[in-house]
Amino acid sequence: MTAPVPAPRGAAAAALPVRRLTRVEDGEQLHALLWRAGDGWRMVSSAVLGGGIGERAWVLNAQVSHGYRRTDPDRHLAGLAAAAGVRGPGVGLMTAADVSRYGHAEDGGVGAVATAGLGVRGWAASPAAGTAVPAGPGTVNIVVAVPVALSDAALVNAVATATEAKVQALLDAGYDCSGTPTDAVCVAARVPRPGVEVHAFAGPRSLWGARLARAVHAAVRGAAPEVTAGRCP
Repeated sequence: MTAPVPAPRGAAAAALPVRRLTRVEDGEQLHALLWRAGDGWRMVSSAVLGGGIGERAWVLNAQVSHGYRRTDPDRHLAGLAAAAGVRGPGVGLMTAADVSRYGHAEDGGVGAVATAGLGVRGWAASPAAGTAVPAGPGTVNIVVAVPVALSDAALVNAVATATEAKVQALLDAGYDCSGTPTDAVCVAARVPRPGVEVHAFAGPRSLWGARLARAVHAAVRGAAPEVTAGRCP
């Protein structure tokens, strides 16, 4: 079932319109956010479905239960996308957070949407040993749309800029952490066309990187509840 899109938390942004979807799974009502980007987009993502760099036509950010135990999240996301009526290659992200509480912002034509569940959080550089098994569903998911073409290097640069802006937003909201162990990001830019400039930089002081950083910062602030006390582990 598809529900109307609620008023987003943060600035409205036509640059990245999302539709909220609602489903019932194992007796639990869960939500998802769907962006039907259409043709002409190239995306870089760390997502479990459609990750890497390539042309993609949609992005689905799906809420799953806190006790999620499926070992085939890519197939699960593909099924959810098919049920939503999208076809072709796309990006699928997961989170245990309620995605209806999303942040949405726009800056100079760059749109950003963020969902944030911060129950398990900490610093990226930690003495804890890593693990080879797949992590659980991501809890801070960021999707960004840049209305120009970016080179491969600039796409990677944009991921770094979005991550820096996320950390800045969390600190500004009162969190003493860099994020969660399972955060995910997706940056979309236009497919290069003959005669159209391909931008080679997306760092925070570049033209489009600066706009991306401000949009992501505002979207994460809109999604992350502000805290006034308490420290992250």
